[in-house]
Amino acid sequence: MKSKSIKGHSTEEIKLAFTESLSDNFKPTLAIVFLSIKQDRDAVCELLNKAGITIFGATTAGEFIDGDIEEGSIVMMLLDINRDYFKLEFLETSEQTTLEDAKKLGVIGNETFTNPAFIIATGGIFIDGDQIIEGIQQGFGKSVSSVVTEQRRSTDREVTIFGGMAGDDLIAEKPLVFTNGKSKDNALIALIIDEDNIDVRGIATCGWKAIGTTKTVTKSEANIVYTIDDKPALDMVMKYLGLDIDFDTGVNDVLTNIGAYYPLQLERENVAPVMRTAMWGNKEDRSLICAGNVPQGSKVRFSLPPDFDAIEKVVEECMEVKQEKQPEADAMIMFSCISRHLSFGIMMSEEIEQVQQVWDAPMIGLFTYGEFGKSKTGKHEFHNNTCCVVALKEISI
Repeated sequence: MKSKSIKGHSTEEIKLAFTESLSDNFKPTLAIVFLSIKQDRDAVCELLNKAGITIFGATTAGEFIDGDIEEGSIVMMLLDINRDYFKLEFLETSEQTTLEDAKKLGVIGNETFTNPAFIIATGGIFIDGDQIIEGIQQGFGKSVSSVVTEQRRSTDREVTIFGGMAGDDLIAEKPLVFTNGKSKDNALIALIIDEDNIDVRGIATCGWKAIGTTKTVTKSEANIVYTIDDKPALDMVMKYLGLDIDFDTGVNDVLTNIGAYYPLQLERENVAPVMRTAMWGNKEDRSLICAGNVPQGSKVRFSLPPDFDAIEKVVEECMEVKQEKQPEADAMIMFSCISRHLSFGIMMSEEIEQVQQVWDAPMIGLFTYGEFGKSKTGKHEFHNNTCCVVALKEISI
């Protein structure tokens, strides 16, 4: 499988880069497209449609290609993957139907390939990432269309899921996912890959260091945290971090920075913690609205702002995947939380460049509003403040 990554700050630049990429008789069948909400998606899609290329697309909170970070641009990964080895699904969804729609996706994957892997992206602001993971896994396990499926269910194998939530340049109104002839905010797009022919390996890693004592979420509902150690969650954060916020002048701008620099770590026994970002604060009931579920009773700690040690940890865990599971890659996809970009600053390009060098393959990526993937010691789940790296390699027969 051959892949090429291209970029441009306008449709015209992309057209030129696309034409040049085909000059050596390269014939891509699939395009992974990450672009700014400000770019002309229709024009980009028309270009790829005319070439008969399947599109997996998402808007971003920033995009990058190999080691170069872009803003307001278009980045694209072109692959000449055998059409029998993948299937593209686009499902409209809503806050109320997320779980059931994700189940449908799991069933489709299970009925399409014996061993499917899911690379996904979601649009919208309020879609529950945990329900996406749960739904796909439930649908994957409940499909009973064949004896082979029943045999696979009996092994209780965990399905491979990696991806991210689309962004919209931090406007936080209408991130979009798109494919050939379709574009929507409240939607789920999935590239379902046949793992019998394309090896899909990845890691969800963050490198954040926990600080302070372990605290208990004493009251929460889904992604809303009301109290921590029986104290209002918002007040706890302000006191713990020594903040003095004027609630009449943009508390949520301050909280966005808190979420970027001091995310919560949900501690679990014998597995890596999962990160949760505080996105909004409710000044009436003093609650925190996080970018993922925080179960009542959870044990949490705050995190230190990242340094070069965090980058080293991310690269180290990627190297372990290379050494133990995937020594080579034909292409790489990276889903990195926008909070990492905000908190890492100029160090972000260092992380992206070093991760790309692990496999030294063409790489495309975007800054997301949430990530899907499997940590070193965990399971496939929804993350915040995390970097999810996926390596693809065609299996030689």
